[in-house]
Amino acid sequence: MRKLKRARLVAFDVDGTLIGRDLAISRGVRDAIARMQRAGIMGCLVTGRMYRATIPFARELGFDAPLICYQGAAIIDPATDEVVAHTALANDIVREVIARAERDRMHLQLYRNDEYYCEAQNRFSEFYAKLSMTQPVIVPSLREAFAYSPATKAVVIADAAAAEQYAEKLAREFTGRAAVTRSLPEFVEVFDLGVDKGVALRFVAGRLGIGNDETVAIGDSWNDAPLLEAAGLAIAMGSSPPELRAISDAVVGDLEHDGVAEAIDKYVLT
Repeated sequence: MRKLKRARLVAFDVDGTLIGRDLAISRGVRDAIARMQRAGIMGCLVTGRMYRATIPFARELGFDAPLICYQGAAIIDPATDEVVAHTALANDIVREVIARAERDRMHLQLYRNDEYYCEAQNRFSEFYAKLSMTQPVIVPSLREAFAYSPATKAVVIADAAAAEQYAEKLAREFTGRAAVTRSLPEFVEVFDLGVDKGVALRFVAGRLGIGNDETVAIGDSWNDAPLLEAAGLAIAMGSSPPELRAISDAVVGDLEHDGVAEAIDKYVLT
């Protein structure tokens, strides 16, 4: 286990770590975070979610550190809604993602100015809308809507098995040109090659005057790997895939067993 200097900032993934499909943070986790805050330790949300799908949880927990959204492509001050940093996906990559999704008949969503766009309402868009507590902007053509405008990221949504295969396919096709990851089993996300949760955590910690060796990160999924690698102490949830466990300093219980509370009490407040 890496030696943590002293915890000053804890970075929390959201889906699968703080909340499940019911979108609720448990009492045990909320109480543990309150104990952490009373000890003078800050919390930060690090997620693939849009800002407006993240800010309710930050407010519920009383977090005022910048929010890391869109896998790190946007960092936003929750007190002012100011976009502190933003890295868009290049237009040529956006056009190529659209073309590939059309060719493969995949449901695609593109993000811009904290809105997301798709061409039709279907079970995938409805699934996303429920999880994100938002609604899409329906457009006749993503090609036309994004012809001259960059996107913050692109998300393909499919059944889990199909999403796994599609993520592998896109990762091969965009090697060296764009980043591809899975957040939830059904989501394949494409964003700028220089973007990841770990880069964003280092940026936020630096902005707050906190060293990397004073940070703790807790996550549960493939897209959390850069986050855990960047932190002074890396903690994986019990539901994490083997690849994430392998790079973690500790593994705690899963969401249903308040793994975040265990992580705080066992590894942060020590």
